[in-house]
Amino acid sequence: MTSRQEHPNNAPGVPMLIPPWLENLQIKYVNRLMFPLTKRMPGFAVITHRGRTSGRRFETIVTAYRKDNVLAIGLLHGKTNWVKNVLAAGEADIRIGGNDLHLVNPRILPVGTVDPTLPRVPQMLAKRQGTFVADIAPA
Repeated sequence: MTSRQEHPNNAPGVPMLIPPWLENLQIKYVNRLMFPLTKRMPGFAVITHRGRTSGRRFETIVTAYRKDNVLAIGLLHGKTNWVKNVLAAGEADIRIGGNDLHLVNPRILPVGTVDPTLPRVPQMLAKRQGTFVADIAPA
């Protein structure tokens, strides 16, 4: 069994904070149950991205926070495939609170980053985890 420190999602500045067995449980079972509820549950969003090598379309459930034209997502799972895909593409789409938004200029803020442009919750979480940040493109 892989430890958190040996897991591919564990990256410098973006540590994986949950054990791999819990991540596997979430991917295999919890996400399937949560997906239909994301439209009704506040804070949950679905980010749509393309695979780096396959070009396949993926949808991933995230907890997103918005402040003005900035969107932030805490990276409790570390630098996962959806993060790598969005960084490689330079863009993604996200459905949050019934709104479809286009994200541009994606970036990762390492643990401990202080950024007053972030929404309040990600500012607090950034003390312990990496944060995915992107700008919301004008409609």
